[in-house]
Amino acid sequence: MFWKRRNQSEERPVTIGHAVPSGRRVYAIGDIHGRDDLFGRIIDVIRDDNASRPKADMTLILLGDLVDRGPASAEVVERALNLHREFPDTRLLIGNHEECFLAALTGSVRRLRYFMRIGGDATVRSYWGDGASLADASFEDVAGRLPALVPQSHVDFLNRGEDCIEIGDYAFVHAGIRPGVPIERQSLSDLRWIRDEFLDDLGDHGKMIVHGHSITVEPDEQINRIGIDVGAFQSGRLAALGLEGDQRWYLFAGE
Repeated sequence: MFWKRRNQSEERPVTIGHAVPSGRRVYAIGDIHGRDDLFGRIIDVIRDDNASRPKADMTLILLGDLVDRGPASAEVVERALNLHREFPDTRLLIGNHEECFLAALTGSVRRLRYFMRIGGDATVRSYWGDGASLADASFEDVAGRLPALVPQSHVDFLNRGEDCIEIGDYAFVHAGIRPGVPIERQSLSDLRWIRDEFLDDLGDHGKMIVHGHSITVEPDEQINRIGIDVGAFQSGRLAALGLEGDQRWYLFAGE
């Protein structure tokens, strides 16, 4: 897969479309996947962007998949749970990787095996702290020890995550929605896992859907959805969407 890399943050031209309520500014950050370095940089970019604009009530939304694949999942979760100190209206959506992480913390060997198969091995390493002992550990050893290594504050934070956030003409979800099903009746599995049935549909969902989960080289803006997962763990680039009134813009942080 070809990944287009850029060495610095940039802002794209503003486009006109759906709207958020007057006096409100929203930033949504795509899938971070253990890239705490990029997470810190995009927060700096958002902070500067917000300060450069007229004062407004600001909401910061994390679209889920904080963990797995990248090297610093524990640090990402720690940074995320502390964001409310600077940005009081910070909201987290639960992604499929958070769902599997929480399931792996139940002590189930079966759930741990699946979690590690989809990139959770990187998350385990970030909490384990001793690579040598992890290399010698069995799945049973990891399933037994991991729950004690993850701070309860991290577990509580992830358990407080949401599945859908509606603001004005926008609805924010991790993966997408099932076409033809009202937003309030969507299943958790679709909100966290759906892919092709949602991506291939061009029908009106009633709201502009903002999502992550499905990687594209650039933000994927369609008539009914906006995808902002640019594959940070592999591309070295993290995207955010800014919304105010009927304007929207993109912000980036890169290696």
